[in-house]
Amino acid sequence: MSKRKELEQAQNGRGQDDGEGSDDEDFDMLDVEFEWFDPLPEIDFHGIKTLLQQLFDVDAHMLDLSAVTNLILEQPLLGSTVKVDGKETDAYAFLSVINLHEHREKPFIQTLVQYLRGKANSNPALASLAELLSQSPIPAIGLVLTERLINVPAETVPPMYTMLMEEIQWALEEKEPYQFSHYLILSKTYTEVASALDEEDDRPKKKKKTASRELETMYFHPEDEVLQRHALCYGGYNYSTPQDEGASDSRRAFQELGIKPQSYAILIEASKFEGAIKEVAEYIQTPT
Repeated sequence: MSKRKELEQAQNGRGQDDGEGSDDEDFDMLDVEFEWFDPLPEIDFHGIKTLLQQLFDVDAHMLDLSAVTNLILEQPLLGSTVKVDGKETDAYAFLSVINLHEHREKPFIQTLVQYLRGKANSNPALASLAELLSQSPIPAIGLVLTERLINVPAETVPPMYTMLMEEIQWALEEKEPYQFSHYLILSKTYTEVASALDEEDDRPKKKKKTASRELETMYFHPEDEVLQRHALCYGGYNYSTPQDEGASDSRRAFQELGIKPQSYAILIEASKFEGAIKEVAEYIQTPT
C-alpha cells in the first residue's frame, strides 16, 4: 500500500480532432499511478543516491552522497519517496530534511556545509544564508533535499511537502530534534545559452536571431517560483567542477540553444514555511 495516497497521472494525451486546423497526430495514452512511501533503508539507497547525484550535478563527486543517503534512510519516518511499481522499486522522486545543527559534528555534513557556505558567499543575494552557515555552532537549519526524474509531474510535489510538515509535527511531539529556525531548499535552474555548434556554422541569419534573443533563467522545478516568494533570500550559483566545452550542446534537443544548469538555493524562515507549502499546493493543483 502507498504511504498516504495515490495519484493517477496521464503521461501522454491523445490529440482531439476538433475540426479544421487540427493536426491528425495520434498519441498513445499511458496511465501511471504514483504512490508515496516512507524511505526504506533496505531498498532505497541506490535510488535516493542517484537522485542526489542528479541534484548536485557535476559537483556530486565533491560530497559524500553515500553518507548523506544513509542519514536520510536513518530517519525513515520523515520524508517520502514516490514510486510507480510498488515499494520494492527505485524511487522516481524523494523529499527529506536534515537538521544541520544536530549532525554538525559529522565530517560529511561539515563538508556539505562548507561547500554551501562557499557558494552562498559567491552570490550577494545569498548573504543571509552565508551568514547563517558561518555561525558556530550552525543554527538548526532544516536542509530540504528533494529531486525527481525529469518526466515526473510536479503534481507529486505538494503531497510530499504536506506530509513532511505533518511528520515534523509528530516528531516534535515525540521530542525529536526537528525544531528548525530556517528551511534551506536546494534546487536547480538552467539558462539557455548560444550554441557553440552554431558559432562554427556559417548561418548568419540564425546567429543573428540567437544573439538578439534575451536569455532567461528557467526552473527545473516550477514550485521554486512559489517558494522563493516566501524566502528570506534566494539565488543561484555556479558549479565548482569545470564543464567540458560543448557541454551545454550535449543537453540540447530539437532546439537552437544549449542548456547551462546552475544550482539554486532558497532560504525560508520556519515561521513562513507552512504558508509557502500551502501556496505550492494551490499553485500545483493535484488531481483528485
